[in-house]
Amino acid sequence: MNASPKADSIIFIDLFSGSGLYSMGHQKQVFAGSCLAAMSSSLPFRKWILCEKDAEQALALDTRIKRFFPHNDVVVLHTAQTLSIEEITSHVPKSKAGHHVAVICIVDPFSMEVPISLMHKLSASNYTLLIPFTFLLNERMNARYYVKEQRETLKRFVGESSFEQLSSIDSNLHFYRKLIRLYQNSMLVMGLNTAVSSHRLQSKLMELPSYCIGFFSREFSTQAIQRNIDVSEHFQYELF
Repeated sequence: MNASPKADSIIFIDLFSGSGLYSMGHQKQVFAGSCLAAMSSSLPFRKWILCEKDAEQALALDTRIKRFFPHNDVVVLHTAQTLSIEEITSHVPKSKAGHHVAVICIVDPFSMEVPISLMHKLSASNYTLLIPFTFLLNERMNARYYVKEQRETLKRFVGESSFEQLSSIDSNLHFYRKLIRLYQNSMLVMGLNTAVSSHRLQSKLMELPSYCIGFFSREFSTQAIQRNIDVSEHFQYELF
């Protein structure tokens, strides 16, 4: 994945790294999470900054990194992502004359816990954002559940004005599609170029035919982002 054709160094940030592994299926097969998948690939990342607020998972992640990737430049932060942008940014090398640093930031909490205000802060640092729009959405935790019982969480996630446009939707599919469009519009208002890709989905956690991944960047054009989407689908499936 070519995060920046002009970058001399590419930094990988994962805001929700977990323990580095996850399991799925009845047989509880174990798979590498986003950060370990990226480290196992041939992608040209120079440094990894990995965040995990749960102390036990952060320790497990740090142990795995030291065991399997002892020579990589990795920082594991035991931190609440929404409160520590300054700490995260302090570990990102600065661009200087003749040496441009680009940052790709994975935002994948499998929930709506990340407020749109955090995207403002990340975009202000010129980070390219990769956001899978994944959260529980099924018969029980449906559109009405988010509008009524998770009202404040949804407001923080999409913004006050966008929430009003979602509040009357009953269909899960229409709710999801409208949410993606509103989120993309918010990123455009921030001055970011945007592209959204759709991927097949078979899950009881998200009862939809497909889910979306958003790419958002202040530095790079929509065409460049879309080209990266088209040539890197295998990478996306590795990560998600």
